[in-house]
Order: sequence, then structure tokens, then C-alpha cells
Amino acid sequence: MTKQKLAHSFTVVIPAKEFEDKITSKLEEVRKEAKIQGFRPGQAPLNLIKTKYENAVKGEVLDDLVQEKATKTLEENKIRPALRPKIELTTFEDGKDIEFKMDVEALPEIKPTDLTKLEVKKLVSVATDKEINAAIEKLANAKKTTAPCDEKRATKTGDVIVIDFTGTIDGEEFKGGKGKDYYLALGSNTFIPGFEEQLTGKNIGDEVDVNVSFPENYHAKDLAGKKALFKTVIKELRQMVTPAIDDEFAKMFGCDTLDKLKEMIKTELDKEYQNVARMHTKRALLDALAETHSFEVPQGMVDLEFNSIWQQFEEAKKNNQLDEEEKSKSEDDLKTEYKAIAERRVRLGLLLAEIANENKITLTQDDLTKAVMQEARRYPGQEKIVFEYYQKNPQALDALKAPLFEEKVVDHILTVVKINEENLSADELYAYNPDAPKK
Repeated sequence: MTKQKLAHSFTVVIPAKEFEDKITSKLEEVRKEAKIQGFRPGQAPLNLIKTKYENAVKGEVLDDLVQEKATKTLEENKIRPALRPKIELTTFEDGKDIEFKMDVEALPEIKPTDLTKLEVKKLVSVATDKEINAAIEKLANAKKTTAPCDEKRATKTGDVIVIDFTGTIDGEEFKGGKGKDYYLALGSNTFIPGFEEQLTGKNIGDEVDVNVSFPENYHAKDLAGKKALFKTVIKELRQMVTPAIDDEFAKMFGCDTLDKLKEMIKTELDKEYQNVARMHTKRALLDALAETHSFEVPQGMVDLEFNSIWQQFEEAKKNNQLDEEEKSKSEDDLKTEYKAIAERRVRLGLLLAEIANENKITLTQDDLTKAVMQEARRYPGQEKIVFEYYQKNPQALDALKAPLFEEKVVDHILTVVKINEENLSADELYAYNPDAPKK
């Protein structure tokens, strides 16, 4: 056996006699069930069974013996493998002992620190009346309607006008270029660039020749980049009307009174703030755990985690979704950074698993059911479909287990460590950055 940090290499020998004895035993089992013409089951000569089935039996016996010897070697050396061992057959000749080489990385011995001595900052933010009222105003703006404008004036940005229009290119009408009694919000940029601006400052009854050019990247290729004329008539001027914020307004959202609506919004805002605060608290906890624990991690696990991160990076790069910081760095620098992140993730994952093991923390069926219910709530009206999806796809359910297990361990640790609360406003909570330089 050779060893380097967590990596172990073994040369394992399977005695030739043991191999032959296992083959003979296996052939005897086959003999009992084999159907050979001219013989009743179990009565065919062993040499005939051997001739017919030995090659197939050899492979099966070899696989079983290699697995058995590998497991026994790991147990004798008290090795908990981090990943599946790599096994290579080095000697396999008739009549000779069989040898195979086994390379394996062991899980490290981990001794969690005294968690009661760790201190973690917990951010706390509660929705204020100002934030609740601002949220209600947003709801009211989302429920705006239009009404005829009694004032005789020119159109302006923010108005809604009712128009008829006919579009032509080189004097010819084109498909999709005609509209009647169309409601257009000036300033919404829903039409071709320049269209709405030419209808601003006009009056009801005006006939306006709107000259525009379709963008080069316009979705209809036959129109892209072409100049067009839209003969347009302004038929009506309407203005946006915001509903009164009262008990009737609250009923639009399933609440009997405005006070009930405010309570509902406060509950939702508080829940949102708690989720953001939880994210910061969890990060602070993981940082504290990372700073107080140092142990070797299996390189194979780090490589797998890095490859996963790098694959996500490559996908984001292909889809032009990299952030500015990533764009500013070379791939070599990013690889160095992501390898460090991968190692941190593996170390923390192993540490959390050990803490869970020490405290007998496991996922229950109730935990999984609650997680599926939470996923289902994200798709209102499709809850049954979501439930059936997880019932029929065990792999999808497995994908929920890892983050769910991590959250459960984190919840346990947060009941043990010392918590220092800090009250923040919502703006301070969302802007919070523990890595920012201190003033």
C-alpha cells in the first residue's frame, strides 16, 4: 500500500485457487437450473456445464471477487472512500494469482469545533408603514385604467390615444401594418422607435404622416431596415386613472378592508426581508465555519465541483450572461478563483455532513413533502402537476435533497452558535455587503 495525503493505492491479490473454487461453485449453481438436451435439470455432467458456461461464469465471478476484496481492503484499512475507487486489473492468467490495483481517496477525519463558541451576526428588518404604503401605491399603479380626457389639449407623454393607422412601404401596404381603434400609450415604446414621438403634441382629429424606419434587427426579416409611412388619425385622447385606495380597492386582492390588505402586505414584506436576512446569516455562518476548520479535502471531489462550476461559466459565456467582473478577468485567473471556491464548497459540505452525523440529523419524509409543497406553490394552479412530476421522477426529488439537507443542518447550527442581532432598514438590508471596506 502507498499513501499520499488522502490518496491511497493498493495492490490486491486474489489467489488462483480461490478463483477456481468460486468458479466451480458457481458452475454447480448453474448446473441445477441448466437445460441441456438429453439430461434432466441438475443431471448434466459438470464438464459439459463447464464447456458451455465457464467463460460467462468467469467474468461474473471475477467481478464479485474484485468487489469483495476491494470492500474488505477498505474496511481493514478503515478507509471511507470519498468517491468510487478506481480499479485496474494488472495480472489475469490461467492458473496464476490475480492482481488488481486500487486507487482511492479517503474522506478526511473531521473534528468540528465547539459550535457554542462561534458568533454569527443576524440581520433583522421589519416592514415600515412607509414601505407598506409604497407597496400599495405600486399595486394601485398596476391597476390603472384609462378614461376620456375632458380637457382640450395636445397629446403628451403618459397619455393614451386611440388611433387608426395604415402603413406602407414604397406606397404598398404590408401585412400587419394596419390598425383600427388602437390604444397607444405614449412613452411606452411599444411601437417602432420614433413612432410615438411624432404623435406627441398633436390634437384629436389630426391626421399625421408618421415616417419611421424598421430596426435592422426587426423580427420580421422582410421589413427589417426598411423605411415606412404610417397614415395615422388621432381619434380620442384618454388619460390614465389610478383607482382610489380604499376598502373597494382592497377587495381586488381578496381582502375585505384596506387594513386587511395592509396586514397581508406587511406579512409578505416581512417574509421577503427574512429570506434576504437568512441568506446573509447563512453566509456569515459558513464563513465562520470555513475560518475555524482546516483539513485536507479529496482532490477528486474538488475536481468534480470545479468542473460543475466551470461548465456553468462556459454556458453563461456562450449565452453572453457573464457579469462585468467575470468579463474583466482572464480565464486563468477565473480558474484559480473557481478552484478555491470549489475547495471551500467541498470542505464545508464535508463539515456539515459530519455535524449532521454527530447530531443524528437526517431528512424525513415530512421534510421532503414540505419541500415539494413549497415547489408546488411557485406554480399556482398547477400544484397537482408538480406533485405528479416529483412522484414520477425520483431523480428530480433527489435534486431537492442536497439543498434541503444543508438547510436543515444550518438551522441546527444556528440554534447552537451565539447570535448577535443587528436591526437594519430594508434599504440597508438589500445594500448590505460584509466585504465592503469599513469607513
